[in-house]
Amino acid sequence: MKTNRIIFWVATIIIVLFEGVMPAMYSQTEMAKEGIRHLMYPDYFGNTLVVFKILGAIILVIPKFNWRIKEWAYAGFTFNFLFASISHWAIEGFSMNAIFPLIILAILMVSYIYYHKIKAARIPE
Repeated sequence: MKTNRIIFWVATIIIVLFEGVMPAMYSQTEMAKEGIRHLMYPDYFGNTLVVFKILGAIILVIPKFNWRIKEWAYAGFTFNFLFASISHWAIEGFSMNAIFPLIILAILMVSYIYYHKIKAARIPE
């Protein structure tokens, strides 16, 4: 059980750093704004995306949130990573920018799997 918790928290903290902390700190930089424009999204999309990323990160890291809300956060991040990969692939072709979101998606899957392992161990059958 302790190993499951460690794996869960390491994976979850990586997601929170990439999807909560970094967007909060760097979303208003010119480089971030240019990244959104480069993918041909409107400027407001970047701001909306940052708000939902921060909310999702908070939901994942605070244990007291209802499991149904956590499921929505995991689903939102899954769509985010898939569509980020597709967007980069469509604009730039096959590149590291198209693969990187899928690597982070794999880390998210680890967090999700171990979240359910921990949850199942807590709930008596």
